[in-house]
Amino acid sequence: MKAQTLFLLVPMFLGSVAANAATCSRMNLTKCLDSVCAINIGANPGARCQYCGAGDSVPETPKNMPMVSVGKSSSTSLSDKELKNAPKVPGERYVWAQTQCLKKIAGCTPDDIEDTYDKLIDQSCTAAGISIQRDNAVAKLNNLQNKTMAQCQTAVQACLVKPNRCGPDYKKCATDADFDQSFAACSVEEAAGCDNEFFADIRTQMIADRDEMFAAADAVFESIIAAYQTARQSKLESVTKACADNTNRDKCVDHVCATNMPNKCATDFPGEKASAILWCKYYILACERL
Repeated sequence: MKAQTLFLLVPMFLGSVAANAATCSRMNLTKCLDSVCAINIGANPGARCQYCGAGDSVPETPKNMPMVSVGKSSSTSLSDKELKNAPKVPGERYVWAQTQCLKKIAGCTPDDIEDTYDKLIDQSCTAAGISIQRDNAVAKLNNLQNKTMAQCQTAVQACLVKPNRCGPDYKKCATDADFDQSFAACSVEEAAGCDNEFFADIRTQMIADRDEMFAAADAVFESIIAAYQTARQSKLESVTKACADNTNRDKCVDHVCATNMPNKCATDFPGEKASAILWCKYYILACERL
């Protein structure tokens, strides 16, 4: 029996290995495309859009900032030498990146790129649009000499949500000490035209906004935990009931009798029923462990 089972499993295992070998690693595909399209994304959330999405030409890298691509690796990314051949028009650059990465990452197709990376570019373009609007608004505010309380709060908040400060989700400012450090820096950067008396009220309001955001996130997390706990309790009660009346064991016995016993455990063949019960004893053992 064991030899026969092994004989059946070997081709299944080999077939599984062959299938896996031809499967596209979308993670590696994303890394490859990011090496072309996500230059300096840590400092520029809109990088994917600007390099491979929209615009007339890719942005120039400041002289004091090196070209840094996320997930850089020779096995999954295009080299700096290869990137010198990349087109300067974002749309053309994206087509070029797809061609190069489909060669480099085995098993992938254009459909994998469409399913995986197109949405990342869309998200990046949304972020870039928001960033541009915010930067333009802040620039206009900075030109005002006497800002209102609301204008000062807008300017400080725009500064705080930058990736190098608190970030849009305030994760880098979870503690008041971290928040105050970024708030102080932003208050200095955006202080032109703001009355110093404004900043205490602005801080209070923004601390409240941060805490409200964290509380909402915690509530969602707790609801997920509660749902899992309810499902687990329901499953436990169902299993406990099945153990109490041997429901699962009896179903197992009926199945064994119907499929494995020549005489279907008929009354005249009590040995078959006894064997079936023995085969299904693992249900009893499991219930004892429960």
